[in-house]
Amino acid sequence: MPAQLKTIDMKPVLIAGTTIVNIALVSYTIFIINERKTGKAGKNILTFLTLGVILDMTSTICMIIGSSRGPFTIHGILGYSSLTGMLIDAFLLWRHKIKSGPEIKLSKALHTYSLAAYLWWLMAYITGAMIVAFR
Repeated sequence: MPAQLKTIDMKPVLIAGTTIVNIALVSYTIFIINERKTGKAGKNILTFLTLGVILDMTSTICMIIGSSRGPFTIHGILGYSSLTGMLIDAFLLWRHKIKSGPEIKLSKALHTYSLAAYLWWLMAYITGAMIVAFR
């Protein structure tokens, strides 16, 4: 007899949040690849970062609404801190663009911060996926 696949009964708001966070992953990944290649705060880089932040905030709201565990779990705190890191990165990159222009290379510190914020966010994303997978 074939093994049965375990089905997860998810609320529609959680399905929406999961879908949106996956799109945020794509947006953040496009952002970081382009930022690593160019080292600048150009239009495409800021567009994908800003879109990722908006999608991330939206998915976080959906998941808080749909969660039966409340907003203050270990994964929630990891997620809030990673979203905060991406918000700070967006603020710093927009500030760099406004002050220095999009063609001026980012400082090494800002370039490194962008990668660290992305990797922290990726860790939150992966832990969330693992929580769903092991239910």
